[in-house]
Amino acid sequence: MAVDLEKIFSNQIVRMRDNFRKAKRILGTNAKKINVVAVNGCCYGRVNKIDKGEYLKLAGQQFWELISNEKEMYLRFIEPLDYKAKERNDLYIKKYSALLNKFTQQFSNEFCVNGIIDWKKLVKFNSGKEKIRQIYER
Repeated sequence: MAVDLEKIFSNQIVRMRDNFRKAKRILGTNAKKINVVAVNGCCYGRVNKIDKGEYLKLAGQQFWELISNEKEMYLRFIEPLDYKAKERNDLYIKKYSALLNKFTQQFSNEFCVNGIIDWKKLVKFNSGKEKIRQIYER
């Protein structure tokens, strides 16, 4: 079954516009002369055409400047994100290495003789008709 992403996104935009209209109507009746501007904001990227008629589409620097009133706000996220990414990357490498070592040891114990792969045993395990003891049951 193929997914029609264009239709999904189109439906999301239709719902967003409806929600913007409802919000404007509600705010318009509850406040005196309030100027309501609907904004579809995205944390990253660029938008060539900001004015979409019923709402504004802002992305990246434009979006962050609107909500913070600071031109350089979008750049202030980089350093903490970089630090956290490095911190998590170091932890990931440690865990990945430990798991890789565990699987390598398990493979060697099960399918190697004196460090050399026993291809017949490996192929029997992978493709043979007979059910061989699963190495993952340990």
